[in-house]
Amino acid sequence: MAATLDLPALLAIASETLDIAAARFLEGVGAPSAVIKGRNDFATEFDLELERTVSARLEQQTGIGVHGEEFGGPQLTSGTAWVLDPIDGTFNYSQGHPLSGMLLALVHDGEPVLGLTWLPMLGRRYAAALGGPVLLDGEPLPSLPHSKLAEAMIGFGTFNVDAKGRIPGQFRFDLLGPLSRLSSRVRMHGSTGIDLAFTASGVLGGTIVFGHHPWDNAAGVALVRAAGGVVTDLAGAPWTITSGSVLAAAPGVHEELLEMICMVSEEG
Repeated sequence: MAATLDLPALLAIASETLDIAAARFLEGVGAPSAVIKGRNDFATEFDLELERTVSARLEQQTGIGVHGEEFGGPQLTSGTAWVLDPIDGTFNYSQGHPLSGMLLALVHDGEPVLGLTWLPMLGRRYAAALGGPVLLDGEPLPSLPHSKLAEAMIGFGTFNVDAKGRIPGQFRFDLLGPLSRLSSRVRMHGSTGIDLAFTASGVLGGTIVFGHHPWDNAAGVALVRAAGGVVTDLAGAPWTITSGSVLAAAPGVHEELLEMICMVSEEG
């Protein structure tokens, strides 16, 4: 059970590990692609290096295995494992764009119980354990208040209108019109981790994530939950490590976003 884990101690080890890695992260800003993973997707040499070094230290210090974006690892639906994205927002990172970071979560039986999002180029460190609060640079943040969509900025996942797949580009495009009417403040940051961290801290009122990879989502989900936000998939089902999308928002905003998404789905 998660109650048997020493979450404060594990959070301290994870924080120190990312602090150590942050200097090397900064040295690699602007690194070109080294491994092509698919259309418009690649890894830099620093992705590979950071995953190796962070994983090795975490396993040595905690005895818990690491599932990383680049090299995989233990399965995540049962047991306990770290989930690591050494560089989230890789395209931003490779272009010297400051919106990129390192994401780390501890997952127990498919649910994130620790979440850390380190943004070295912005000098921000978000961390939380199950139950909260969210810590920004070590200082606790207030819980998210009940809010209205009309007053909120909303993060939106990147898309290509011609893309196919699980959530087609046309559906993503179809969401933008209604969303712009309900909230004229739509933002595309190119980093799921940043969208979720900004939601947890109240900078964004919510975010719509079309991706399903646990290394992109788990850390931010932990942060938003710890802040008192609501996290589901785009259909409104409770988010788990196997979910195909993320809808994370402050109370009130989440309900309005979900209603909008359901309307677009029905019309489609």
